[in-house]
Amino acid sequence: MPSFTLTVNDRPHTVNVAADTPLLWVLRDNLALTGTKFGCGIAQCGACTVQLDGEATRSCVIPISAVGTAKVTTIEGLSPVATTASHRVQKAWVAEDVPQCGYCQSGQIMAAAALLAKTADPTDAQIDNAMTNICRCGTYQRIRSAVHRAAKEA
Repeated sequence: MPSFTLTVNDRPHTVNVAADTPLLWVLRDNLALTGTKFGCGIAQCGACTVQLDGEATRSCVIPISAVGTAKVTTIEGLSPVATTASHRVQKAWVAEDVPQCGYCQSGQIMAAAALLAKTADPTDAQIDNAMTNICRCGTYQRIRSAVHRAAKEA
């Protein structure tokens, strides 16, 4: 099996997996980073969203061989100390009481953080265009409110 070295949450990791193994499964199965969730497997739902060099990316369809030297950030690496949930988006999520079942939330948060890194004060339309993740609980209004709150916290 080929060996791949990747940077995840600012730490180097070497894994021996098939070149076509999706990044999602490397994160979950090889690196035990289970905050990134499997949803649909076809990049539609967004539960698997991570950031590659700051871009929100669906990890279920990105083969490990395509990651290259890109820096991977997962929900576990969003805050300086993973257990603190101190990133402004995570704080806004709690303040706006966004999660219901919570399954999609790590992907939603990663997408929102990527948006805010590029657009300091997004409009509702910009939020709607960037936040294409599916929330089966339908908390879209709270998600939008949380993104606006996080923008104000910058």
